[in-house]
Amino acid sequence: MKSLEDLKKMREQALKKVDMRSGDKDYRVVVGMATCGIAAGARPVLNALVQETANNDYNCIVTQTGCIGLCVQEPIVEVFDKDNNKTTYVKVDPDKALRILKEHVGNGKIVEEYTIDSVK
Repeated sequence: MKSLEDLKKMREQALKKVDMRSGDKDYRVVVGMATCGIAAGARPVLNALVQETANNDYNCIVTQTGCIGLCVQEPIVEVFDKDNNKTTYVKVDPDKALRILKEHVGNGKIVEEYTIDSVK
């Protein structure tokens, strides 16, 4: 930080992050961040979702939770709509996370091939 402008930019970025965790949004995107999720690669998934949401106008909150209970399917991302209907995505990587954000949150279309129902 070298100037007051740098400080203002940092403040704006921090406020954006806080805004993503609260507010009246149509979707809530939850990433499992227990030890099993982190070990399986959930941190880059969460970072990709937070960054993409901060850079674009998605109508969602991105947050994290502890163990979801399906360790073998981690990283897990759950998407809740405004009626609290849940879609569970499994074995998510950052690229899949961005597709989920764009298609499900952005266009309302579930990415069926990444859901838990698609696991055989």
